Amino acid sequence: MSDTATLAPGLRQADPARWKALAFIALAQLMVVLDATIVNIALPSAQQDLGISDGNRQWVVTAYALAFGGLLLFGGRIADLWGRKRTFVLGLVGFASASALGGAATNEAMMFGSRALQGVFGALLAPAALSLLAVMFTDAKERAKAFGIYGAIAGGGGAVGLILGGFLTEYLDWRWTFFVNIPFAIVAAAGAYFVIREPAGGRNRSPLDIPGVILSTLGLVSLVYGFTRAESDGWSDAVTIGMFVASAVLLAAFVAVEAKVKSPLLPLRVITDRNRGGIYLSLGLAIISMFGLFLFLTYYLQIVKGYTPVKTGFAFLPMIVGMITGSTQIGTRLMTRVAPRLLMGPGFLVAALGMLLLTQLEIGSSYAALLLPAMLLLGLGMGTAFMPAMSLATQGVEPRDSGVASAMVNTSQQVGGAIGTALLNTIAASATTSYIADHMGGAATRSQQQLVQLEAMVKGYTSAIWFAVGILVVAATIALTFVNAGKPDMSAVMGAGEDAEDAVPVPVVAH
Repeated sequence: MSDTATLAPGLRQADPARWKALAFIALAQLMVVLDATIVNIALPSAQQDLGISDGNRQWVVTAYALAFGGLLLFGGRIADLWGRKRTFVLGLVGFASASALGGAATNEAMMFGSRALQGVFGALLAPAALSLLAVMFTDAKERAKAFGIYGAIAGGGGAVGLILGGFLTEYLDWRWTFFVNIPFAIVAAAGAYFVIREPAGGRNRSPLDIPGVILSTLGLVSLVYGFTRAESDGWSDAVTIGMFVASAVLLAAFVAVEAKVKSPLLPLRVITDRNRGGIYLSLGLAIISMFGLFLFLTYYLQIVKGYTPVKTGFAFLPMIVGMITGSTQIGTRLMTRVAPRLLMGPGFLVAALGMLLLTQLEIGSSYAALLLPAMLLLGLGMGTAFMPAMSLATQGVEPRDSGVASAMVNTSQQVGGAIGTALLNTIAASATTSYIADHMGGAATRSQQQLVQLEAMVKGYTSAIWFAVGILVVAATIALTFVNAGKPDMSAVMGAGEDAEDAVPVPVVAH
């Protein structure tokens, strides 16, 4: 990131309604993040009601992940082209409509279609939300507070989804895990329409890079599907390998095209910047460990400990509290005083320490003595690291590129989630199978056999969590070595746009 930015005469006045706008942007982000976990809780009930086979049930999750992950870059570019506010409102209306379709589903085809549509509109909504924050909050202190709130929601929303999903499934009906998105979307869309005033200029009106759209979408879909397929069919499956090969070829072709075309979908300057590249990579790795952990702890609490869905959701509350505290108190207060890497690196290491505690899980582990402190540490660490990461990923970027820069943050999270679920699940399943093979022979009675199965399950979780600890340490190392931006200058300066009138103020980042 450059040490200086192009100055232009006169700073634009900050939008007086920006804090109201933040409330509606945060509400929309919460809805998208909630949806990632709330449906998982409802999946068994929905599967039974709609007659979805065990082989097909993964498509309730996969259809969403493929559409969302594959179209994020396209969604970011659309936000830059059409305008972020317009794209944001369209994404909300579309997401609500798709959610209504999912809640009213009468068969598996209708359910899969609604989930794919949710992914399509989510891919418009997520980068538009983050890029709106990037262009509306330009003062360093205000930006820190805004991204602190946004980071807390992005990190803790998944755990909130587990609580809400448990309540809705247990006390109402699984369909409400879809219908609940509708009021969220209506309030956020109405608020955005009347409150958000997107800064003038800064749009990227260049022609759409159609080859780039096709190559990036197919490449990312192949990558996400490859990992999803690996989880269910194994890493040596011919289709799994074929997806990875296809993804590598398509994404390599995408990079080659982006380097040559006049108006690329993803300008390579966005990802070759040392700070942004380091953030995308470290954030993706951190999400790998987080997504796997959500899954393992949900199964551990419900199957091994016998918790209800609602009790399981509440068990994740310490992680939410930790994330909110780390993001809004630690990260926000220190972001304008220390370099981002000094929050990201230690944050990931604190989260790794929490993860390390969870490697000691046993069937009879105490929630208060082990899980509670582990979740608090995980939340504090992730919240502290996420906030400066999301802010710096969009800081100093040209206004015309803010949509795709924001989309890359979401892409690293989405791909990281797909990799984490598949990779850590595979490791856990392998360790579980091995444990059963070694110990089942000595189990004579049915109760002894059930005990061995539970022990094997926990052994699988702890084996995978050890890998997650290592991944977080790598994420911390990348953040400390790649990210070299200094603390933000407290004065705002003009960022370079397509021309002078497009300029919007962004903080200077010193090295």
